[in-house]
Amino acid sequence: MNIKRYVAEFIGTFWLVLGGCGSAVLAAAFPEVGIGLLGVSLAFGLTVLTMAYAIGHISGCHLNPAVSIGLWVGKRFPANQLLPYILAQVTGAFAAAVVLYFIASGQAGFDVTAGFASNGFGEHSPGGYTMTAALITEVVMTMMFIFIIMGATDERAPKGMAPIAIGLGLTLIHLISIPITNTSVNPARSTGVAILQNGWAIEQLWLFWAAPIVGAILGAVIYNFIASE
Repeated sequence: MNIKRYVAEFIGTFWLVLGGCGSAVLAAAFPEVGIGLLGVSLAFGLTVLTMAYAIGHISGCHLNPAVSIGLWVGKRFPANQLLPYILAQVTGAFAAAVVLYFIASGQAGFDVTAGFASNGFGEHSPGGYTMTAALITEVVMTMMFIFIIMGATDERAPKGMAPIAIGLGLTLIHLISIPITNTSVNPARSTGVAILQNGWAIEQLWLFWAAPIVGAILGAVIYNFIASE
């Protein structure tokens, strides 16, 4: 039943945001033993790797509106499933953000408006990068992510290895782009935490929908071009 696929996408995206954003909010700068940029990058990769094995056979483990759109453009996913998948992903991301908020607010001095692992550019970029730099980064990183996904899940690729390639791919993407945008490549991930941050993150959210979708389309088109026989 399709409902089971939607529930799987909800749970998977919930895990991605709780694991990835949770590591950034709770553990990245923890006194003396913080996991830092490397740890947060690995956390995001591990959420996708673990869920790919857990629900890949149920829903395909998209966890990301850009992935669903890219796979549709790449003729790997039906159009009539796009909206339900995206709704499941966004609601899963928001649910995780709510859980993370209640956990994080248990610490004295917590301030959700300070960022809450939200994506941003300009003064809200971790490294102070411009909107143009952020736009290019999100387009290119998502393009490569979809390219990796389509290649790793191609019927000609080694069987059973796709989750590893995709998880490590997302880890690498975060290692590159956390300083620029805090790394989105996923509109659902951006939306979930931005709603609770409820300030500049909402104002800049448009970029973290537009750029990943454009990148996903490019990645799918390029992969299909080079992979066609």
